[in-house]
Amino acid sequence: MKTIIEPFRIKSVEPITMTTQTQREQFLVQANYNLFSLKSDDVIIDLLTDSGTSAMSSRQWAGMQMGDESYAGSPSFYRFEAAVKELAPFKHIIPTHQGRAAEKILFSIIGGAGKIIPNNTHFDTTRANIEANQTQAIDLVTSEGLDPQLVLPFKGDMDLVRLRELLQSRCDDIPIVMLTITNNSGGGQPVSMANIRAVKALCKEFDKPLFLDACRFAENAYFIKLREAGYRDKTPKEIVQEIFSYADGMTMSGKKDALVNMGGWLALNDDDLAMKARNVLILTEGFVTYGGLSGRDLEAMAIGLEEVVEQDYLHYRITSTAYLGNALNKLGIPIVKPVGGHAVYIDARAMLPHIDPLHYPGQALAIEMYRIGGIRACEIGTVMFGLQPDGTEQAAAMDLVRLAIPRRVYTQSHMDYCIECLAEVYANKHSLKGVNIDWQPPALRHFTAKFSLR
Repeated sequence: MKTIIEPFRIKSVEPITMTTQTQREQFLVQANYNLFSLKSDDVIIDLLTDSGTSAMSSRQWAGMQMGDESYAGSPSFYRFEAAVKELAPFKHIIPTHQGRAAEKILFSIIGGAGKIIPNNTHFDTTRANIEANQTQAIDLVTSEGLDPQLVLPFKGDMDLVRLRELLQSRCDDIPIVMLTITNNSGGGQPVSMANIRAVKALCKEFDKPLFLDACRFAENAYFIKLREAGYRDKTPKEIVQEIFSYADGMTMSGKKDALVNMGGWLALNDDDLAMKARNVLILTEGFVTYGGLSGRDLEAMAIGLEEVVEQDYLHYRITSTAYLGNALNKLGIPIVKPVGGHAVYIDARAMLPHIDPLHYPGQALAIEMYRIGGIRACEIGTVMFGLQPDGTEQAAAMDLVRLAIPRRVYTQSHMDYCIECLAEVYANKHSLKGVNIDWQPPALRHFTAKFSLR
């Protein structure tokens, strides 16, 4: 059937406040034109992030009643640990309150001045946690992944030639190699199983561990099923298990593909690294069997890990995201192609060529989307990545606006509303001007910077 239906029934609803354009213009001024500073009650459709914004299932809510809040040795931890190992059988599973906590622990142990960590594309908090430890984060996505209009099945792949050159020239400075699946900063593009195997082979050749930033592992697995030869008859779960069989560790935000509002983990095979990580965990997060989480959070993640690899769910997830992206493409709005799994990425630089990248076309577009339709989205471009560690500024590789779709939250009519609003924004795109940054912190400026219209 052509009609996308949600493979679930809705049992509880939350009201949306329907603001006016005049009200939204006032809210923007009050927020210094930073959409992170808006009150969520003043947002009609919130596509700022898919992190922690999922709707949990009735099974998850029921499971939370079983949450055991023992400080040490909670049965909720062991149910969570078993659920992770069913998909990703790493030796050590270390819970954290979210993915960036796992990153902070890992990079505080393996990082340091003079070290470098390659990835296909580091996301913002990953890069910030690496750089906070005086380590250099290097992006090695394939050149095709930097062309928004190019249609290829796996634009999140690592550039194997550049990775080999880096391993040959700087081997002693590289503690690990990372792959982000799917490649969030690169338009939510998946990584092929062939590329994962090839990266693993290079890591083995140079005796380097391979770590996955695996926030959207299930979506990546479903793209492999759809697009890669030899996987059509595999279940998503089987593909996920193969993906993790090539890795030596992972960082994970459960707020994405564990379908929960809070939680994450660090998984490792190395005993010594796990011992050091647990020491940091106890110091900063909590005991090793709760890691800053309540028992009910661990229960919800355990159930979410079962639900996220269900084929009906993944078909709905990928197809419904493509519905929004394909509609925008038909309107002539330039997007990153093909459509990613968790989000549609508008190519703001292509849509607004009259705005210089250093005047932040992505931020200008995101502001206008909220002003016109109350839609909150996230700039992923020069605001997010333009500020360099030495304080200089340079244009990012791409200026994108991410429409991240929360899991199991919005219906097709919500997406139709977004399409209608964006059609109006696009029709008046020539009236948009850039923005200025009036104040910014020294790192992760997009979260709290203050802007003004040019």
